[in-house]
Amino acid sequence: MDSFSNAPTMPRPLGARRPLRHLAQVVRRLYVEHRRATIAAGLAGAVLAGGTAYAATSWVVGLNAASTSQSQSAAVSNLTITAVASPAATNLLYPGGNGDVVLTISNPNAFPVTITAVNLPTNTTYATGYTTNALATTQTGCLASTPSDVIWNYSSTTSGSSHALATALTVAATGQPNNPLTVTLTNDASMTSAAPAACENTYFSMPALTGVTATGGAAAVTTSPATDSWTS
Repeated sequence: MDSFSNAPTMPRPLGARRPLRHLAQVVRRLYVEHRRATIAAGLAGAVLAGGTAYAATSWVVGLNAASTSQSQSAAVSNLTITAVASPAATNLLYPGGNGDVVLTISNPNAFPVTITAVNLPTNTTYATGYTTNALATTQTGCLASTPSDVIWNYSSTTSGSSHALATALTVAATGQPNNPLTVTLTNDASMTSAAPAACENTYFSMPALTGVTATGGAAAVTTSPATDSWTS
């Protein structure tokens, strides 16, 4: 028998493996830390590239009391009311009766205008009659000077009397839908019992209103065509 067959195996010295293992761990840790630093730097670069970097400081900046800025209000222009043939009047005039008046209201302002009342001429200010709804050729014997005996309903001996509309009318700003606004004033024309026979089957240009009560500013716009009236 070999004299060395039962000899104990000598362990490898501990120092033979530890230096290599320790070195591998150090290299691995340095690699991981390098990767983390590279990723963090890339993210920071992306944030800075996407917007201007700023930071709050302890240097507080205020505003001078005299600081100013500028705006401007719109100019105000008068409305225009014009006779129109469409839609046709439903209620027609006859001696002692009332009839509809159809008109348009144009607003040249850059803001809506709301009308709440109208001012009428006197009850001796008469309409002029025409042969067609074009209001081009006057009707013989049915003129304001004849007179036609067609006046505004509820007009009085006082010029400029104010009459509230049943519903306020708001005309849109210039260039907007519903401007001009077409309105039928129900039964707001009147023909006296003295109207001449020459005023049969006639179209009338009503006397000019002496004014309106109106204000400018934001409001819900009235849809065209509209119906309104005054009742006193």
